[in-house]
Amino acid sequence: MTPNHDIHWQQTDIDRHARSLIKLQTSCVLWFTGLSGAGKSTIANLVEKRLHAMGRHTYLLDGDNIRHGLNRDLGFSNADRSENIRRVAEVSRLMMDAGLIVLASFISPFSAERRIARDMVGTNEFVEIFIQTPLSVAEQRDPKGLYKKARDGNFRNFTGIDSPYEIPESPEISIDTTSCMPHESCERIVNYLLSIGIMQ
Repeated sequence: MTPNHDIHWQQTDIDRHARSLIKLQTSCVLWFTGLSGAGKSTIANLVEKRLHAMGRHTYLLDGDNIRHGLNRDLGFSNADRSENIRRVAEVSRLMMDAGLIVLASFISPFSAERRIARDMVGTNEFVEIFIQTPLSVAEQRDPKGLYKKARDGNFRNFTGIDSPYEIPESPEISIDTTSCMPHESCERIVNYLLSIGIMQ
């Protein structure tokens, strides 16, 4: 899309730092990526509950929920998947600018789109969390019955079946859900945030 040079950025007096400071936290984006059925939503929900109990200001953006509203016009082609992630990254950046700790739970299968999201948010504010689960395990879980539909030919461009998932090369956090239970995963993530000074 060609930029409109007649539109100019309006500067405001209250910035992200001020909004974060009043919340006693450093705003950031926690980006959960992994196959369908890996456990992203479960773990992200536990992390948000834990942060909320600690008095932190958060918001959880979940892939399925976003497709009910903001991205309801998008399908599952590679182009639509990329646009899905671009929009989510834009929303995440706005929420982070509001001083929130944003949890974004999306398959986000392509490295290029995750890189765009990181660049858009800012490398120092972006925490990539790879919820690592083998395809065979995710398919065995199949909580929404999507893998079966994909195997039966009723769901095209399904990640892991007829559309690739590109494994993150250097995520800040990598969690193997075959050996780490959801509550343990939650604690690992919260402890990481404490260790890098996101929360005091």
